[in-house]
Amino acid sequence: MRDSENREEIRISCQDRYSSLILPVFFLCLDYLGVVGAELLAYVLRRDVLPNAAPSFFIPEFYLYIVVPTIFLCVLYATGAPIRRAPFWRMAQSVFRSAGYSVLILTMLMYFGKVGEVFSRLFVGMTGLFAFPFLLCLRYAGKTYINRHGLFQEPVLFVGAGRTAELVLRSLGDGSAFGYRVVGFIDDHPVSETLGKRFPILGGFDDIEPVIRETGVQTVIITAPGLSPERQVRLVNRIQPLVRSVTFIPDYIGTPLAALEVETLLNEKIILLKVKNNLARRSNRAIKRIFDLVVSLCGMVVVVPLGIFLGLAIFLDSPGPVIFAHRRIGQGGREFPCYKFRSMVPDAPAVLERYLAENPAARAEWERDFKLRNDPRVTRVGAFLRRTSLDELPQLWNVIRGEMSLVGPRPIVRAEIAKYGDYIQDFYLVPPGITGMWQVNGRSDTTYEERVAMDSWYVRNWSVWIDMVYLLKTVKVVFDGRGAY
Repeated sequence: MRDSENREEIRISCQDRYSSLILPVFFLCLDYLGVVGAELLAYVLRRDVLPNAAPSFFIPEFYLYIVVPTIFLCVLYATGAPIRRAPFWRMAQSVFRSAGYSVLILTMLMYFGKVGEVFSRLFVGMTGLFAFPFLLCLRYAGKTYINRHGLFQEPVLFVGAGRTAELVLRSLGDGSAFGYRVVGFIDDHPVSETLGKRFPILGGFDDIEPVIRETGVQTVIITAPGLSPERQVRLVNRIQPLVRSVTFIPDYIGTPLAALEVETLLNEKIILLKVKNNLARRSNRAIKRIFDLVVSLCGMVVVVPLGIFLGLAIFLDSPGPVIFAHRRIGQGGREFPCYKFRSMVPDAPAVLERYLAENPAARAEWERDFKLRNDPRVTRVGAFLRRTSLDELPQLWNVIRGEMSLVGPRPIVRAEIAKYGDYIQDFYLVPPGITGMWQVNGRSDTTYEERVAMDSWYVRNWSVWIDMVYLLKTVKVVFDGRGAY
């Protein structure tokens, strides 16, 4: 049902109108506190704590509170992505890069500005090292607070109320994660059954101009990739003079666009889109391997004692080996032994065969997903291990041996190769992962087709930052326990 009568009632508030002015100041203050906090920690460590501490070490307040923060903030805002609209992994990448550049500038200032008596290399290095987590944590906390309380959200009008709009809203966390507040939708024939119930339909395509004027919205997202190119261009040209920004979704959903490069041929009015398969490059695979080794070897300090405790619990719970090796398909289509803590009874194959023979619905579920929600083979300790994903800890040994990666596609059995179809070549490029995109996006609650698409997307869009984010998200998902069985 159209809601054109109520456009005035949803006109953007004064808070929404000035959010673009207030938010930058808010985050600038947080960034300043982050840099100064990193400086003070580095200062105290350099002067009082470290083995080579120098009690006489002193930095004038002008440098401590003005010069160094100014350099960090200038670099940060010259190279950084928008805080409110940026995903966490991209914000982390921006902050890390900015901290590194700032350290280089300060080092050059020491030598070429002849202020070496004010700074020390150790102080500058520690400041850059601490600035990264300080800035990232403060930005994340500030972003979470204002989103949770619905403060300073950007009003946005969607043009197109179909499946694409549903996907965009899901990716944006229904608007809150990216700081958007959905004003309503414009569509001649809304396809989605859910959007019309949650948000007002403010009119059709012919009503766009009056809707924008009456609501005062300044951000429009066009989610109608089914429109002809000519009609979409006309739509953008109609909207652009009335608002600050127009975003449109082209008909490239599913294409690997995380490393998208855009070029324009102005004379011909042509846009060139360049996409890459990131893990098809040997240099990127080498970087990924180094990352896996460093993190895995460091993680062994915690994993070994925890593994001994879990192994004892498995031994006392049921007879049989503590660790078993399942044959899985890895990089290049080669089989390898994928190690896990045993979570099933010793005669698991026979138990499974009897259960499937007696339960046709369970057999259909097994043939579809290669998983069972209520698996009769799982032991008491095994259920806990699976719910927390601790059964996969021995796979760190697979990572060290190069058979697996910390983050990557799911390790599959040979019978699953046919289900991957044309995507199997993406799967063969890299070792499978202990965790991955599907584990942090619903885990076993996702469909098989969705898991395959996620594996392919990850390979083509890989970056070190994505691996870091997925590892952090895995910890959160494990504690939530959602979708694990």
